[in-house]
Amino acid sequence: MKIYAVLHDAEEKQMTNPRVKMWLDELGDLAYDVEDILDGFATESLRRNLMAETHPSGTERSTSKLWSLIPSCCTSFTPNAIKFNAEMLSKIKMITTSLQEISAQKSDLHLTENISGERSTKTREILPTTSLVDESRVYGRETDKEAIANLLLRDDPSTDEICVIPVVGMAGIGKTTLTQLAFNDDEVKDHFDLRVWVYVSDDFDVLKITKTILQSVSLATQNVDDLNLLQMELREKLSGQKFLLILDDVWNESYDSWDLLCMPMRSGAPGSKLIVTTRNEGVVSITGTRPAYCLQELSYEDCLFVFTQQALRRSNFDAHSHLKEVGEEIVRRCKGLPLAAKALGGMLRNQVSHDAWENILTSKIWDLPQDKSRVLPALKLSYNHLPSHLRKCFAYCSIFPKGYEFDKDELVQLWMAEGFFEQTKEAEDLGSKYFYDLLSRSFFQQSNHDSSRFVMHDLINDLAQYVAGEISFNLEGMSVNNKQHSIFKKVRHSSFNRQEYEKFERFKTFHKMKCLRTLVALPLNAFSRYHFIPSKWLLHKWRATTFDW
Repeated sequence: MKIYAVLHDAEEKQMTNPRVKMWLDELGDLAYDVEDILDGFATESLRRNLMAETHPSGTERSTSKLWSLIPSCCTSFTPNAIKFNAEMLSKIKMITTSLQEISAQKSDLHLTENISGERSTKTREILPTTSLVDESRVYGRETDKEAIANLLLRDDPSTDEICVIPVVGMAGIGKTTLTQLAFNDDEVKDHFDLRVWVYVSDDFDVLKITKTILQSVSLATQNVDDLNLLQMELREKLSGQKFLLILDDVWNESYDSWDLLCMPMRSGAPGSKLIVTTRNEGVVSITGTRPAYCLQELSYEDCLFVFTQQALRRSNFDAHSHLKEVGEEIVRRCKGLPLAAKALGGMLRNQVSHDAWENILTSKIWDLPQDKSRVLPALKLSYNHLPSHLRKCFAYCSIFPKGYEFDKDELVQLWMAEGFFEQTKEAEDLGSKYFYDLLSRSFFQQSNHDSSRFVMHDLINDLAQYVAGEISFNLEGMSVNNKQHSIFKKVRHSSFNRQEYEKFERFKTFHKMKCLRTLVALPLNAFSRYHFIPSKWLLHKWRATTFDW
């Protein structure tokens, strides 16, 4: 329990302290070493059992003293089943020494036991939102704005429940901006007696939210901290009033908390509306009374317009033709995410150096200055909200190259092979649940080309690479002088795109991966068939499992 508490604190602090991320990566690498040791025990036990079946008269020698080093919870083998050799003893000593060193670094990094599991407000790095918006700087959302406004202006049948409209989409796609546009629409303003905006984020405090709503509808400042008194007064203020309430960036999936918050709102007049913006479709099932409005990426042209306005304060590259090609590539990298276009454009404002623009194009999102780019913190918040079992499943997806379209069942099979959940009769059902949990949280998207396949947004793929660290590697993502050449010794999972005929030289990189345990051969497309890998490469003494999709 204490280990998990410290790890939780470390995961919170790694965003602002690179040393903490290095510490986490080293600990993760050591955990794989421990798994390799246990796999060695299992393999040796299986070998001895097979030997015993072949030679039933054979007997085991005396029990090794090393058995006492292995906790009984880690294996079910009897002491007489395994004889540890000198190599195993050396590995155990090395792991013990490394674990002691990592443990000693905990104090130096000021890591503490975060037993409550609460997120630190100091590491969120996400600014609160308000209802104010500059419409002149918003592009490509005219149709979406009209659709949301029509939902708000529509007269719905009278019911006891308040009408809740969820707006759903991945981080940075523009949910807040769209809602701001609708909130400030002139027709919408005239339609409602009261309009209230509340930024919620990951702290779904019913008392705090109730107080904020009450302060918005009442001129008197509320100094009361009793929820009952606050809700009674709010119910009175909303009684008979047609109101519009925006709850921006909601993560809460507790129906009880949601129901408690909505109690006083039921006194409002018919036609009152509530918009909830969220990245998680799980929130929709708790809050929504109508189908969610799923916000899509901007078109390339609109994304380009956002970028050039931020970077050059112009609508095109006419005045800076030498930046046009690299600028267009930067926009393609944004893949329709307005937050990315705005952030990257803002970092290049008033810079007309081709080299500066090239550096932004080739940089990973985690290499960008965090005080200037909100992209990684915004995406990382989604990752921080994942339970631990989903975090490792998501990080594993870093082996996929950008744009790769994968099949749900095949990915679940890979997770099963990695031992991410127990191998039971229900394992595939559990894996499918994990998959759809990640899909509902916008980490995966349905392919535009094949509805049966899925893909990660390029920046989500970058996030997966960031959280996976040095344990994952994709051959297609490697450049000639890539710095990853120096850290191949830590790679555990790797993949490559298959070709019709493979050349041995292409795979020399894998020879440096001494701890490689998983190698996935990915088809170039869903229709690929009959691919061949050189036999001399397959016969190389790999310590890896090869999956051929």
